[in-house]
Amino acid sequence: MPSGSPAPAPSPRASRRTVLAGAIGLAALAAGGFAWWQQARPLPRERGLDVLLVSIDTLRADALGSYGRAGADTPLLDRLAAGGARFEQARSHNVVTLPAHANLLSGRLPLGHGIRDNSGFRFPADVPTLATVLKDQGYRTAAFVSAFVLDSRFGLDRGFDVYDDRLGGTEVRTEFLVPERSATRTVAAAAEWWRQHEGSPRFAMVHVYEPHFPYEAPEPFRSRHAAQPYQGEVAAVDAALAPLLEPILSQGASGRTLVVVTADHGESLGEHGEMTHGIFAYEPAIHVPLIVYGPRLLKPRTVDQPVSQADLMPTLLDALGVAVPEGVDGRSLWPLIHGRRLPPAPTYFESLSSALNRGWAPLYGVVDAPLKYVDLPMPELYDLAADPRETRNLAPSRPQDLERMRALLGRLRAADRGISRVAEEQAALERLRALGYAAGGAAEIKQRYTDADDPKNLIAIDTRIREVIRLYRAGDFEGALRLCLENIRERPEMPISHLHLAFLERARGNMKAAVAAARRSFELRPLDGEAVALYAVYLTEAGDAAEAVRVTEPYLDAIAPDLDVLTARGMALARTGRFADALATFARARQVDATNALTRVNEGTVHLMQGDGARAQAAFEAALALDSDVARAYNSLGVIAMQRNRPAEAVELWQRAVELDPRDYQTLFNLGLTLRRMGRVAEARHYLAAYVREAPRALEARDIARVEAWLREGA
Repeated sequence: MPSGSPAPAPSPRASRRTVLAGAIGLAALAAGGFAWWQQARPLPRERGLDVLLVSIDTLRADALGSYGRAGADTPLLDRLAAGGARFEQARSHNVVTLPAHANLLSGRLPLGHGIRDNSGFRFPADVPTLATVLKDQGYRTAAFVSAFVLDSRFGLDRGFDVYDDRLGGTEVRTEFLVPERSATRTVAAAAEWWRQHEGSPRFAMVHVYEPHFPYEAPEPFRSRHAAQPYQGEVAAVDAALAPLLEPILSQGASGRTLVVVTADHGESLGEHGEMTHGIFAYEPAIHVPLIVYGPRLLKPRTVDQPVSQADLMPTLLDALGVAVPEGVDGRSLWPLIHGRRLPPAPTYFESLSSALNRGWAPLYGVVDAPLKYVDLPMPELYDLAADPRETRNLAPSRPQDLERMRALLGRLRAADRGISRVAEEQAALERLRALGYAAGGAAEIKQRYTDADDPKNLIAIDTRIREVIRLYRAGDFEGALRLCLENIRERPEMPISHLHLAFLERARGNMKAAVAAARRSFELRPLDGEAVALYAVYLTEAGDAAEAVRVTEPYLDAIAPDLDVLTARGMALARTGRFADALATFARARQVDATNALTRVNEGTVHLMQGDGARAQAAFEAALALDSDVARAYNSLGVIAMQRNRPAEAVELWQRAVELDPRDYQTLFNLGLTLRRMGRVAEARHYLAAYVREAPRALEARDIARVEAWLREGA
């Protein structure tokens, strides 16, 4: 029967059960209510409506005015909520970005799609998503993302005609340098695509990274919320979304767009001892806003029934009258949006990043309102209705409820695909052992943990990790190093601290110590692309490119090798003079991700090393065609301009590079030196002083000494 068609009239030979049902319905109506009619009448649906999904990273629900925050400074999102369906109890299944977006797009729990952290996982190629389904329905599809954690290499790009992950980028990523772009730039790209495809059904996902730590809102929001910088970024995001949302709001009921605004997860902001997110799963981290706006099909409503992230995909398909694929864990909330009730359903959640990256106990849990159970070595049970801030752990005093919730979680986790190594990863480990590396790996979840592994007993370490990053960004390398070493003394087998130590040692000029720390992080987690790539890059920078080539060899047998590892290997090959092999490595990197602009930059760098300026220029221009904000491409084109004796052109290119990446010491040096030679001394001093601040002394000691002498002389 077509959606929305009236039910056929009862046959004259209707059974006694049918007659009784009709009598019950009439009695209910006669009793003075229309509840029965509300449940029976068809829900409004319409094929071909546009769909806009806005995902605001790290946005806790109570940061918005529509969710009760006074002075939130979020007028646009509050208008959207006032005109749509606002869900009071929406929860995420994860507290980090990549798995949360996999939940949103697939309608599946992480137990089913298998994405459990921001790195080391790839979305399965056989799982349908909102993008693949709508594309099959004739939609134009596009995604615009603002941070590396949603890079296309992780597999969420399938089904999108356009997957815009152009972030400018840096060569090596760490927690200190996460490639991202501002909400205003992402929204501008999305709004342009939206305008270009007006007239055909459109689906766009727009992800903005603010208000992620560190909270550095632009003006006027920085000053307006100086005492609460997180709220400053929330307000900035609200303003940044105007080019997308204002035109839709202005259309009112005549508009043809269904808008969903939500978040991947929340932010703790110091509650329960956690400064940001990624460790605990208390309500500040998993309670997210969920707003569905579409006055053509729905009236303003507040929904108080608990719902979850996986419900979004089936809800949107239901609203469009499109069949929901098999295997979806979520359920349509379309009836709730229209005032009906659904049977209560539990919400599964997990937090595995600290287990995978730090060796801490994994966190699993379930909400079965009003109870919330957190499965850790020291279990937790809360009554959210009586204790919404989760301050009273009922686990010791309510053993029956504890066991019931534990059993419920066990039933949900029975569908867990697990976290296991594929054969190619095991082969890589064996080859690393043959090379003399103790490749045990810390990526597996252990069978047993004790109270000493419970994150509640280790949260001070996480606080220090955040402080390490803050101190680094403030230029206090020594202070950051002290805290980093304190973490290593307390938990010596924690890979992330060794990775941070490597980065800090390089920043203060001690390459020998940087390589040693990078090696330790690599040995603790040899299947982590970030650890492998950083170790190989530091080996190359320290003058041992041959070892970098050797250590990256075992990863080449992977069906889709890590892009960062290929990049590190390619540059190491070039440093050893194996230019053809380097270019072949970058060609393979382009097969892994044809849209990655930095791969083209690296190819151009190899051509420059060979003295082939024409091919180098073509590669750099190809990079800018993919992403016009790649600073290294402008820097390298500036080098070519200087080789051709065109200093004015070189200066212009380098100034553009510095605008995009003001911490690139190589560009700062090139620009400052050239301006000095051109007699533009005042400008030169500005860039040369920045070079001294940013350049690693271990790699640039001689040039730093020369520049410092010039600055002292005032020349």
